[in-house]
Amino acid sequence: MASKLKLKEKAIRRERRKYKIRKTVQGTSARPRLVVYRSNKGVYAQLVDDAQGFTLAAASSRGLSGGKKADLAKKAGAALATAAIEKGIKSVVFDRNGYLYHGRVKALAEGAREGGLTF
Repeated sequence: MASKLKLKEKAIRRERRKYKIRKTVQGTSARPRLVVYRSNKGVYAQLVDDAQGFTLAAASSRGLSGGKKADLAKKAGAALATAAIEKGIKSVVFDRNGYLYHGRVKALAEGAREGGLTF
């Protein structure tokens, strides 16, 4: 069991990575930012237009069933890709939100790529 101090340090390291990424990654209406949020129970993703300040499409693994967490994340990525393509979006900028590109974050990205998004 991790102590509270170690968990706090882990969160601080993630926030540092997040801010470093957000300094360079910017979403536009032509090429929105694909943001990933990972909780213990699910994975959430949304396409954000930073220029106008609103969400264009969103998907999560909460409503999906069957398989491991990584499989559900891949399905969520594919669902986000289909929602984006319906709105005419094919190219995005990937924002891993401070999470390491591994496991569920990687599975979501692969699912989005297989669904037709390019990044």
